[in-house]
Amino acid sequence: MTCWYEGPLAAFDTETTGVDVESDRIVSAALVVQDATGTRPRVTRWLVNPGVPVPSSATAVHGLTEEHLQRNGRWPAPVMHEIAQLLAEQAAVGRPLVVMNAPFDLTLLDRELRRHRASSLDDRLEQSPLRVLDPRVLDKHLDRYRKGRRTLTDLCAHYEVTLAEAHDAAADALAALEVVRAVGRRFSARLERLSPGELHALQTGWHAAQARGLQAWFARSGQEETVDQSWPVRPPVLPAAA
Repeated sequence: MTCWYEGPLAAFDTETTGVDVESDRIVSAALVVQDATGTRPRVTRWLVNPGVPVPSSATAVHGLTEEHLQRNGRWPAPVMHEIAQLLAEQAAVGRPLVVMNAPFDLTLLDRELRRHRASSLDDRLEQSPLRVLDPRVLDKHLDRYRKGRRTLTDLCAHYEVTLAEAHDAAADALAALEVVRAVGRRFSARLERLSPGELHALQTGWHAAQARGLQAWFARSGQEETVDQSWPVRPPVLPAAA
């Protein structure tokens, strides 16, 4: 019987105007679907005109200028609808979804749906919830004492996965998918008996523990930082009381 990490997987990634999930916007996104290890992936790409300024610092990361997005990007509302619909289709057929640092990309998508579609990611997944596999959470739990950073670039180097064009949504999504396959193989004794649904549930606790550890590190360092423990989507920020 084929283990989940050798079978069908999908992966999702975004590029954005910045790193604030509440206020920044998606400028490009990609969904990669692969039926099994070694098969040709199917890639869907979106380019978005966010309708807000694109900081030069963001362009320096992903290479997408405000002018290029205004000329070639689509309006956010139909794009967010399409993305949510395709993610719901992955959930409906039981295909696990790989998302590197899921609370960032999936929360951004949720906020874009609320902003442009008066909807939410939960609304779109009401019939079939996602089974998310986050390579960052998996790696930090399974190899917790390894020193060094755990960005996608670092994980690709560690697991010997090719990352052709870092910060291109499709390239990043495919690389994250391959990292998850590599993690599965390396830790097969601990993972092969777990279903993606069980792993999704476990990662909720693993991420919370990792967030508490980072929060404690900030406290020891004298830094006033708050680390959200929610995974894979952060709850919406409620408006302050009058």
